[in-house]
Amino acid sequence: MNEVNKTLYIPLYGKAKVSRQGIIIHDPMAEKIWESEKFKIRGKAKSKWLTYNMAMRARVFDEWTGKMLKQNPEALVLHIGCGLDGRCLRIKAKYKNWIDGDFEDVIQIRKRYYSESENYHMLVFDASHPEQVNTLPDSSAVIVILEGVSMYLQNRQVNEFFQSLEKKYKNVYILMDVYTVWGAKASKYKNPINDVGVTSVYGIDDVECVLEGTKLKCKAGHSLTPKKLVNELKLSEKMIFKLLFHGSLYRKIYRLYEIGV
Repeated sequence: MNEVNKTLYIPLYGKAKVSRQGIIIHDPMAEKIWESEKFKIRGKAKSKWLTYNMAMRARVFDEWTGKMLKQNPEALVLHIGCGLDGRCLRIKAKYKNWIDGDFEDVIQIRKRYYSESENYHMLVFDASHPEQVNTLPDSSAVIVILEGVSMYLQNRQVNEFFQSLEKKYKNVYILMDVYTVWGAKASKYKNPINDVGVTSVYGIDDVECVLEGTKLKCKAGHSLTPKKLVNELKLSEKMIFKLLFHGSLYRKIYRLYEIGV
């Protein structure tokens, strides 16, 4: 498994650790997989503050996905860079067709823990090859989950992927977290992904640059650490967490965008 793919263990660890505490996210599959994989997490990736951040990010994506499914029950759900995430199990809303996509070595590991069904499938998929969109099932709408993915793609590649989605589907709904350009540069020196060997990522300052040539629009910016989830922390932990992940400096580094037609 290459260095980029190893980053999947960082959010897995975070969700497993926080789920065991009974706050923010309920994810028994993450707990099970983490116990089985026994991947060695070290350095900043072991920070309890980061585990809270990873769990909150997952919960925000979960809630958005559930909301979009209720509004578009016939839509295809496309989770790109799914890693070993169990969103397909955590979501309570019913779905007609869900595809979890990632690189081949990740999907091989994933199949140890997840089973395909009539409405759930795992697919080897690389967003840097937008022509692969043409192999996806037809649908009136697609709900695209891009969690922890955009920073490993150049802006041009994100744009080409979006153009392919728009050509394939009449209605496209995307939730995407991004590093800013400054955040991407800073990541070279201080980022948990460094602990698994990743030192080069990409940033987006103006989300419109990756929407060029499409009819897609940035519908909203969302918080990755909403107050209701921060409030699930112990009182003694809230202040430190807010300083690290809830202020203007955090937004200068990391953002979350909802995109659609």
